[in-house]
This record gives sequence, structure tokens and C-alpha cells, in this order.
Amino acid sequence: MTTETIAGPQTDSREAGWRDIVAVIGARAVDRLRRIAAVVRPLGWMVMALAVAAWITGQVLGWHEVVVLGLVMAAVAVVCALFLIGRTEYDVELDLARDRVVVGERAVGALTLRNHGSRAILPSRVVLPVGNGRGEFSIHRLAPGHEAEELFAIPTHRRGVVEVGPVSVVRGDPLGLFERTHHREDPVDLYVHPRTTLFGGQSLGFLRDLEGLPAADLSRDDVSFHTLLEYQPGDDLRHVHWRSTARTGIMMVRQFEETRRSHFVIGLSCSARDYRTDDEFELAISIAGSIGLRALRDSQRVDVRVQGRELPAGTGMRLLDSLSMVEHTRPRDGGVPELAGALAATTASASVVALVCGSAVSGEDLRLACSRMPFGARVIAVVVQDGVDQPALRRISDADVVTLGALDQLPLALQKVLA
Repeated sequence: MTTETIAGPQTDSREAGWRDIVAVIGARAVDRLRRIAAVVRPLGWMVMALAVAAWITGQVLGWHEVVVLGLVMAAVAVVCALFLIGRTEYDVELDLARDRVVVGERAVGALTLRNHGSRAILPSRVVLPVGNGRGEFSIHRLAPGHEAEELFAIPTHRRGVVEVGPVSVVRGDPLGLFERTHHREDPVDLYVHPRTTLFGGQSLGFLRDLEGLPAADLSRDDVSFHTLLEYQPGDDLRHVHWRSTARTGIMMVRQFEETRRSHFVIGLSCSARDYRTDDEFELAISIAGSIGLRALRDSQRVDVRVQGRELPAGTGMRLLDSLSMVEHTRPRDGGVPELAGALAATTASASVVALVCGSAVSGEDLRLACSRMPFGARVIAVVVQDGVDQPALRRISDADVVTLGALDQLPLALQKVLA
């Protein structure tokens, strides 16, 4: 009994050990077969399948010509596979002259491959994916210690973020039966910024602090003195002007001009239903970027919001980077009225709000959006419409509504609004 009790666990342990070894060997074999299969292109599978089919058919039917055809195709596959032998261990460096450009500009870069090994590297092909496209470069035989440099230019017809890379070194045969690919360099993001325009003139925002600018609204308690008034029940006794009270015999209190702080908010509608064309949407993004850059130059705090989220806008570069990634929002995120409600809820202390939308927004929706803006803020609504030759200005409730058809009309339109 004791011998059987001891032998049982030992036998199970040995069987478990063998199963583990077989599992490891099987996993490695499957991984190796997967790597081998990855280098065979569809044409290569077809040639090998035809070679096997021709050899079997010739053997069964006794057709020697078909057998010879199968052997020839197999020999061709073997010769093509020999082209995969060799090193492709380049040191790859991908360098963009600028990783931020304006839409329409050409981004220039360089791809450098070095052979730091002790043996030459046979000719190969380098593939550089650029967004949805790709560029291919033929690299000649590279001797030890030598390098090859390829220059390239990326056209930027559309705003967005273009992923450049990863660089792939491809080794294959002339017939295209086999192809071995090695990835060498991580991708690099190229930011294609929207077009913007620079303009001067009056500051777009106000201040509500010690460095502030007085507004037209009067207040019982602020930092900008305006005038003296006779005391009314409920006035703060801390603001009594005792010298004037002693001189006139009537209790006088100070009145102040309300000041506003430099909190500039931009609401950019990204709803597809608010725009008639894609050009209107791109123009709206350019206008929002131009206004935001001007406000940042005025040392104002700038917040930019689209449906459902806020865009980073701490600096001019971060603002343009954020606008480069803006796309149409989902229908459930709503249009201009919903965006205005989100602005009122999240930026209640805004001094100026610029709302940018397309010409497909109805007058009722625009009026509703203007009525939802933060209380006390100055509202400027910019409506983008194709075909408008001159900027048009109108009033909706307490908001100034400007209709623009081109980016260069923005400075003149804001000059009219702030006049």
C-alpha cells in the first residue's frame, strides 16, 4: 500500500512535466510556423499550391510534363525564398523639419538609415506610412559604416493629425512571392493646423480684478470708484464717504463701476447639422482659432468648448493642436442651443463669449442659444456662410451676430462689433 501510494503522485508529476514540455514545444512550433507563414504573400501561396497540385496530378495521371511543371514551380519558389536571407538591421532615424504646419504647407522630412554592423546589407525596400497612404524608397546595398538618406515631402491638403510611420524595412524577391517586414521606428505625429489670421485693434475681453477695465455697469461694491450718492437703506456702511458727509450734512456713500476679469470663452459648434458644407466647418474652425489667438495675445484666460468636451487652450500652440483634432460630433451631443447651455453651466464667470456656428442653424436656435449665455457676459455670435462677400452685423437679443463668408473678413467684422 505504501509503495503504491508513493508511486502514484510521482507518476502524475512526471506526466504533468511531460505535458508542460509538450505544450511549450507546441507553442514555440506554432509561433515559428506563424512567422514563416507571415512572409508568404498571396501569390506565393498560389504558386506553391499549383506546384503541389501539378505534381500530384502528374503522378496520378502519368503526365510527366505536368510533374516537371510542378517541380519547376517548386524550384522557383525555393529560389525566391533565398532572397529573404540576409540582415536588415538598419539604424533608422525619422526626422521631420517641423511637426506643426498650417494646412496647405508642405511638411519636409528626412529618413536616414545607417549600417553599424560589420557586414554589408543587401538592397531592400523601405516603406513609410503617411496617414492613409505610404511612401516607398529603394535602398541600395549598404556597406558597413555607411548610411543612406532619403528626403520626402508630405502634402497637407486637410487639417488634422497625420501619423508618419512606423518605418518598415521590407526584404522580398523580384516576383513578389515572399516578403519579410521589420518595423524600425515609432510613428511621429504631424499636426496640420487650421488657417488663422492676425488682427489688432481693441481688446476683445474685460477684467474683473485689480488690473481690470471698468465696464458700463454700476455696482455698490467693487474697486473702480465712480461717484458719490446719497445713502439709501441697505447700503454698506463701509463705503460711507465721511469727509463729504461732514461737508454736506447728508450721509454720502461711494458708487463703483463694475469691472470684469479677462475670461474669454469660445463655443465652437461641431454638429454636422449646423453646417451646409465642409468648407463652412473648416472656416468656423479657422475663425475660432483666430479669435482665440488674439485673446491669448491680450493675456486673457481662454476656454474653448465644443459639444461634449472642453479643448485645451492654455497656449497658442495647444489651442491650434486641439483644433487640428476637431471633428464632427455625434447627433446625440446636440447643436448650438445645447452648446450654449453647457457654456452657461461651466463658464458662468465669462466676460466675453464668442459662439461660432454654420449657416444651417435656424434663427430660433440661434436666439435660444444667445438667451442661454452666461449672465452679464458680452456675447458675439459668428455665423459662417458660403458666398457672403461682406460681413453683415445684426442684433439678436443682447448678442451681436456677425455673418462671415471668408477668414479675411473677420478683422473688419470685429472692428464693427467693438466700435
